[in-house]
Amino acid sequence: MNQVLIIDAGNTVVKLATFVNGELVETERLLFKEFIDNFSSSSIKQVVISSVLSNKMTEKLANFFSKPLIITNKTDLPINLQYDSPDTLGVDRICNAVYAAKNISKGHAVTIDIGTCLKFDVVSANGEYLGGSISPGINLRYKSLNDYTGNLPLLSEKDTTHLIGTDTNSSIHSGVINGINAEIYRLMEQYSSQFDDLTFFMTGGDARYFDIHSKNDIFAVENLTLFGLYEIYKFNA
Repeated sequence: MNQVLIIDAGNTVVKLATFVNGELVETERLLFKEFIDNFSSSSIKQVVISSVLSNKMTEKLANFFSKPLIITNKTDLPINLQYDSPDTLGVDRICNAVYAAKNISKGHAVTIDIGTCLKFDVVSANGEYLGGSISPGINLRYKSLNDYTGNLPLLSEKDTTHLIGTDTNSSIHSGVINGINAEIYRLMEQYSSQFDDLTFFMTGGDARYFDIHSKNDIFAVENLTLFGLYEIYKFNA
């Protein structure tokens, strides 16, 4: 039995996934402190780590295991990075692109990752990663409005909003949620006008607050980054 533990350490949470014989059988989400304080060494010998955290914090994660495979932008990849600054490219974006390239037969794919940041990434079916875009996610937009103004409150509500805010709080909600929604739609239109045979994949912890996939015939993949990590593991096994 082939067991692999995949660890995706993001800016907000640490996601763990157990693959058995190529099938995802279990996932868990922990805050970084929860992982450090509560995680006990796994009996699984094959461990893969992807991290966008600092080197020091990533090392803390790796110390729980004997010989983890730590994925970086210098790891052998099943895609070709056509990126002007590959040393700065986030591993999460690489993993998303790997998954997308694996799951399209022709043309291009765009991954839309809605988490701490809103990330678009483009890859071709023949495995060429072209790049994409990064902008603030929901919480970063709420926080910036509070940090860089004198009177606007710090909000966090994500579930419901209206187009027209009738007070300051609802106006902030409208600007943040509807603004991201409009940004996603407009970028999708621009990518669609530039590429034929285009497939969209949506993922990320905050993707559930947007129903774009139900309106635009794109694929919502909850654990897309984890599947991409597993593909990179297989490529290096």
